[in-house]
Order: sequence, then C-alpha cells, then structure tokens
Amino acid sequence: MVTARRRFVPSVVPAPRGAHRQALLAAALACAVLTGRAPVASAAEADGFVPIFNGTSLDGWEGKGEFWSVADGAIVGQTTAEKPTKGNTFLIWRQGTLDDFELRLRYRLTGGNSGIQYRSKDLGDSVVGGYQGDIEAGTNYSGILYEERGRGILAERGQRVTIAADGTKKTESIGSKEELQKVIKQGDWNDYRIVAQGTKLSHFINDTLMSETIDEQTDKRAAEGILALQLHAGPPMKVEFKDIHLKRTRLADGRKKIVLVAGRASHGPGEHEFRAGTRLLEKCLDASGQRLVTVTHTDGWPTDPTAFDNADAIFFFADGGGGHPVLQSNRLGQIDALAKRGVGVACLHYAVEVPKEKGGPEFLNWMGGYFEPHWSVNPHWTLAATELAKDHPITRGVKPFTTNDEWYYHMRFKEPADGLVPILSAVPPDATRERPDGPHSNNPVVRAGKGSREVLAWAYDRPGGGRGFGCTGAHFHRNWADDDFRRLMLNALVWTAGLDVPLDGVPSTVSADDLAAHLDDKAPRK
Repeated sequence: MVTARRRFVPSVVPAPRGAHRQALLAAALACAVLTGRAPVASAAEADGFVPIFNGTSLDGWEGKGEFWSVADGAIVGQTTAEKPTKGNTFLIWRQGTLDDFELRLRYRLTGGNSGIQYRSKDLGDSVVGGYQGDIEAGTNYSGILYEERGRGILAERGQRVTIAADGTKKTESIGSKEELQKVIKQGDWNDYRIVAQGTKLSHFINDTLMSETIDEQTDKRAAEGILALQLHAGPPMKVEFKDIHLKRTRLADGRKKIVLVAGRASHGPGEHEFRAGTRLLEKCLDASGQRLVTVTHTDGWPTDPTAFDNADAIFFFADGGGGHPVLQSNRLGQIDALAKRGVGVACLHYAVEVPKEKGGPEFLNWMGGYFEPHWSVNPHWTLAATELAKDHPITRGVKPFTTNDEWYYHMRFKEPADGLVPILSAVPPDATRERPDGPHSNNPVVRAGKGSREVLAWAYDRPGGGRGFGCTGAHFHRNWADDDFRRLMLNALVWTAGLDVPLDGVPSTVSADDLAAHLDDKAPRK
C-alpha cells in the first residue's frame, strides 16, 4: 500500500564483513605467505561463504566432550567399544540458527553412519530432531534426506520428492542410486553441500545432486532451526568434518527477516530490560501470522558471523552513546553497508543515541534522526495530548496512549527532511525543560522551546531505498503491557522490514508471565 508522505518539521529552526571474518581471512593470508599456498578460506569468502569452525577448537559448538574433539584441523566424532554412545548424539552449532542458506563442508567417515542436521530442534542432552543430510560408510543412505525423530526417509538418493500439504508424495528420478554412489569416495574426504531455499532442500556430494525435496507439508516442515553434526549409535565409528562454511540467502516466498539485537544488562530491575523486551516483541511477532522470520541475539552483538547477511531489518534495543553496540570494532561500517543495500534499521530508547562525530551521520542516513548529546534531552515524564500520524501504516490500530517513561525529545533530524514522518508526538511538561544544562539534561535551545510539541517516534523512507524507525520510550519494562504502545512498536518493526502492516495493526496479547520472562538478574538500586 502506498501512503502519502507528510512534510516533517525537525526540532532545529558489498558489505564489509565482521571483525571475526577479517581475522580469519588475515590468518589464512598469513598462512599463504608462509607456505606459498593459496588460502582456502579466502576463496570461500569471495563466494560469500563464512567459516563457522575455526579449525583449532570447538568454540561455538556444544556436545558431549567424551565423543567430540578437534584434530588436524577437523572436528572429530568417535565412539569405541569401550566408549559407545547409547543413542545418537550430536554436536550443536551454538552461534545461530538456520533459515535459508547454503552450507559447504568436507567429511570423512570410517565405519557407521553420520549426518548433518539443519533447521532442526534441540531436544536436550545433545539430542536433535529434524532434517538431516545423511552420511554412511555403506552404499544406501549417503545424500538422502532423512528426518531424525520425525517422518524418517523423505527422499532417497536419486530422487526428487514433492511432499504435498497432506503428506502425500510425488517422486521422480534424478539419477541412478547406484551410479550416484560411485561419485562418493568411500573412506576418503568428500565435499557435501546443502542448499535450503524456502521449502526446497537439495543435497550435493562432490558437486553432484544426490536428492532434492520440496516439503509442502505445513504441519511437519521446518523453516528454521539449529545446525548439528551426528554421531550414530551402534558399532565403533569415526567421522570427521572440516572446512565448514555457511552462506545465508534471501528468504524465499516473500518472507522477510528481522534480526533483533538486545544489549547487555543495564540499570536496575525493570529498567532497560533489553533482553526481556526484545524476546517479548519476538514472541508477539512470531504469533502474529506475519510473513516473518525473527531471530534474537542477546548480550549486545551476535556471535554468529553471518547473523545479518540475509536480514531485511535490524532492530537494536541496547545501551547507546559511546557504548552503543554498533560503535565497537568495524560494526558501524558493517551496518552502514547493509543499510545502503536497503536493509531497514530500527532503534529503541537508549539505542537511538550515538555520539555526533561517530555514528551521528550514519544514524541520520539510516533512520533520519537520533539523540544527539548537548542537543537532545532525556527527562522522565507522563505523556499527555499525544498525536499519532494519520494514514501511516505504523499507526494502524493504535490509539493515543498515556505512559510514564523516559521519553527523550528534541532529536536531531536529517535535513532536508524528505521522507521523514513524525509518528508519535506530544508536548512535554515545562518542568522537563528546567533541569540544569548537561549533555543529556538540558540546553538553551530546549529551554527556549517551552510549550512546543516534540517528536518521540519517527519513520524514515530512505531516498535510496530501505526504511528506518526510531522511538525514544521503553525505559520501563512495565510499559510493554500497554496494548497501544506495544502495537506501535510491532507495526514499526513489520513496516521497517518492508511488509504491509495489517489494517488494524499487528495483533498481540501478553500475560503477566510473558512480561516476567527473560528479565535480567539485577541487584536493586540503592
């Protein structure tokens, strides 16, 4: 839906990779200088793939230590007669989850059976269920799609299978099972590639398509989940994995992806509850029926080096100022490159603040405005006489609301203001302009503006593509109980991701248990 843009009146009269990737690439290049050999990692990076195993330790992976180790640059899973596993056990990648992606790795199997789990569920105690790219030392199962603890074999080697919504299958041949087996090097290293794009799941071994599945069984299929490596129960066996690289791809079928970033614990109980607030918004979005994939990363920044690669929007709810997550390492450039690609950026409360010299210009370009120290102010006050933008998707279904919060105002906005729309505004009490001057408390321009209406939330349609949103409230976690404030934020996230907001807004309900979930363990303020 196209909406008319309102003139905004401000208060004043290929993407760089993360530091983790750069460090890995630098190490590979250093190795090349010493050995005179071309670095494998650099070639994969050139194709957009990112290493998710460092070749030296199991950092970022979790499994039972008696079965998993690292040797000669490979992850090793092994059972012996003296040390068997009673059931299938798994090594789980803990840095992120998978949606649409391409995975490349090399494997070598000595006896037994193994597999690569993806879009799977963590069932606890190193047990996993879900899609599996199968591997075995025999000649029957390598390359098939098997659903661990689910529907069993979904596609055999040499098959393209379409699974209908009711579970019925249509099968066609893509090759001889026996001839495809000849491509696989028994007891030696093989290349395995898995491509998952929407409902289409393709398995390749040594660059040869082994099986393909289109899973349309709505109540059984999986659109996202964890990645894990399998060690099978049974006779002694050994499996090795190395050169594990991941590339995320744009989501299929018109779905959009929002990556939500929650900052580290801050302030006292009930204040700056970044993790709890972000998880609450994620739960509401997931239950809303929107064509969305959401993923939350806590503690200030994702450990997953691919976290933002197929995002349509990024949301930050975290401490700001000089401690803003995007100001560390080379992250500002990373997010700037994504914004220039059209990825939406939304920031809430303290996360709207960055220093004028570092971050200010970028925030103006990303979302049209930000909290500028010595210009903007941060008083606590209760909204009254609020005004919501008319005919903007973000205000659909939202009624004027009253909350006591740390409502920042007198934001610094982009000039010219084309594409900016004031979403929520109000007239702050004059008492909020009477505090002493300081970087956050007051200044002569704010003091002279008594009685002025101030913008507290705004939307920005970037001229070059992409959307931005900022809102200054949400200091107090209790305010998520307000249906209209919560709907405003949910609408804003859906809009920032590029989806149409429902005519009545994004529906949601929260309980007392929902509000109490994921709160940080903080000492009370003295």
